[in-house]
Amino acid sequence: MFRFLKRLLRWGILSLLAGVLTLVLFNVWLVRRSSARVTPDSAAVPRAPVALVMGTSRRLDNGQINPYWKSRMDATATLYLAGRVEKILVSGSHTSAYYNEPRDMREGLMQRGVPASVITMDASGLRTLDSVIRAHKIFGVTDCVIVTDDYHLPRSLWLADRRGLKATGFHGPPVPWRTSVWMWGREWLARVNAALDEWVLNTRAAHYGEPRTLDGGGKPAAKRISHSGKPEAGHEISLLPIILRPEERNRR
Repeated sequence: MFRFLKRLLRWGILSLLAGVLTLVLFNVWLVRRSSARVTPDSAAVPRAPVALVMGTSRRLDNGQINPYWKSRMDATATLYLAGRVEKILVSGSHTSAYYNEPRDMREGLMQRGVPASVITMDASGLRTLDSVIRAHKIFGVTDCVIVTDDYHLPRSLWLADRRGLKATGFHGPPVPWRTSVWMWGREWLARVNAALDEWVLNTRAAHYGEPRTLDGGGKPAAKRISHSGKPEAGHEISLLPIILRPEERNRR
């Protein structure tokens, strides 16, 4: 019995080390493959027809402005006013009359000098994968600049590549490390979750609908239904605990 427990402990430790090594190597690979396409310099961003802006909540639980939201809005406005993109697709969650990420992003961009006529809202971008899929399948985007936080761009660009969307990445000034260390740690696990979605589960977007054009009028997004009228099968499956999924405070 003692020998059996000793071997079991040995294999458990080896399995744990292999898992940690896989996590580290995949994260390093993901960051390195996207590094040449990520920049905080708007002048270095290749011109594209559309900026795809990933959603997050406008305010934190304490009522203060979410620094991640502010960074994304500042970066998007800078990108548009510099003439690097023509239209903007703001993609996020709309769970109630009081929580509407696309609406808040649209208002934030308008306050920064971006005209409403170039902004389209997608209220079914529930997570990064959904935003990427819907941008391509529903709104017909084929070439874009993804605007989000620096730590979030490697995963966003990889998912865009996997789903046939040509993309580069742009971010504003990073949120200070002392307030973003938790987000960086969670992102390492979210990247593994994305790999499971792509390579194992073949996850689809939660909501589809009729194709739309980027009319820039800020109209409501397509109805939150699949082509069959029901949620797409498999979109809620994940092999990681739900607590590892981004929450509304900074969902992605």
